[in-house]
Amino acid sequence: MNTSLDNLTHKMQRAALGKIVDVALSRAEQDREKTMCQLVDTAKQFYGSGFSDETYENAKKVLTDPDSKWTKLINCVLDQTDPHVARTTALNLGYEAFFRGTKMIRENRVKYQCNIPWLILFDPTSACNMHCVGCWAGEYGHKNNLSFEDMDKIVTQGKELGVYLYMLTGGEPLVRKKDVLKLAEKHNDVQFAIYTNSTLIDEPFCEEVQRLGNIAFMLSIEGTPETNDARRGEGHYAAVMHAMDLLKKYGIIFGTSICYTRQNIEAVTNDAFMRLLCEKGAHFGFYFHYMPVGNEAAPELMPTPEQRKYMIDRIRYLRSSACDIPFYPMDFQNDGEFVGGCIAGGRNYFHINSAGDAEPCVFIHYSNANIHDQSILEILHSPLFMAYHNGQPFNKNHLRPCPMLENPELLEKMVHETGAHSTDLQSPESVEHLCEKCKSYAADWQPTADEIWSHHKVRESRYENYKDWKPSQPLD
Repeated sequence: MNTSLDNLTHKMQRAALGKIVDVALSRAEQDREKTMCQLVDTAKQFYGSGFSDETYENAKKVLTDPDSKWTKLINCVLDQTDPHVARTTALNLGYEAFFRGTKMIRENRVKYQCNIPWLILFDPTSACNMHCVGCWAGEYGHKNNLSFEDMDKIVTQGKELGVYLYMLTGGEPLVRKKDVLKLAEKHNDVQFAIYTNSTLIDEPFCEEVQRLGNIAFMLSIEGTPETNDARRGEGHYAAVMHAMDLLKKYGIIFGTSICYTRQNIEAVTNDAFMRLLCEKGAHFGFYFHYMPVGNEAAPELMPTPEQRKYMIDRIRYLRSSACDIPFYPMDFQNDGEFVGGCIAGGRNYFHINSAGDAEPCVFIHYSNANIHDQSILEILHSPLFMAYHNGQPFNKNHLRPCPMLENPELLEKMVHETGAHSTDLQSPESVEHLCEKCKSYAADWQPTADEIWSHHKVRESRYENYKDWKPSQPLD
């Protein structure tokens, strides 16, 4: 009875919010300032005391200021996004993931006494049509695929725990276009984001994505034609530019996925590159520090301490009001202070590879759980995942958050104590071999990281581990 009532309430809330979003989008062209105020009021109605009254008022002030960086960014996105895509994203990401899903996740963390993620990343296939320097995926070949039933199981069970955001990587996920579209249609109440090399995006595919409305894209690109194609192969830069044009034409939301290395770090962060992305229609993106994962990795691509410090300063500048470029970058490795350190092991996300192995992180290829014979909840209770749960944060300095890259002795310890095995699909890599590549990097980075951290005005996280949280405490 309670389940039926919950389902009815859920449908009514989603329908009510859908009407509000419809009205807001229809009025956006006539009075966008008023629309922004209405959306903030709607957010307050759903999130309530999750944020202070001052936060809501500040949001209104910023979003109604025509000269605000955030107003310009939102206007850019609204101007180019198809109305159906905008509506579906608002409902799936705004209501299902941020509001309803977050509430369910918090309750389930207490109920099950383990990490419950906010998003799940999985690989539909190991196949990739490219062979980028230093990337493990291009070497895996075509031998592993998650079946449609596997992917459906991941999403179905994830939703039961409150997970309404799913990211797809690989391999190249669009090798499995047909099944990806089928999955997005069946689960049209969740948001999908696909990390892709762009080469398989075409007009018929964009037409289907526009119709569904619940798929966004993160396009791999690394600076200029020269710096990009040097690692990804001749012609790739042109393919990304073409894909951006198609996605913008069909009003599909997309951003960027950028791996920064010792060789390209300035090319992927300079003003000219950022403005080009905005002109092409990308207004947000993720930056990923190069990780020396796999026996064929190229550790020489890892940034120097000076380059990483530059990256920290640069990303924060690009996000600030001092920068007029309407682009919001996120740095997976350097934004730890905003999320309380490492988010892997299900704390906020985890990864399932194309063989079904559940890995704590897309960069940590060790596991003792598999989706083929275990549920999502059983995976989250597996030894390696519980070691993450019990060990987070791995460092009080959140500029050194990772148990592999900056604290390699901790990953070695967890893998040995839990009996986790290598899940590398090309050639198994021992944890000693992997962590040995990180030890000198960690030692070199520590003095710089500690110096920066000592001068940071860090927002104190309201939790360090979910096991210490009580229902009366709001989570970050």
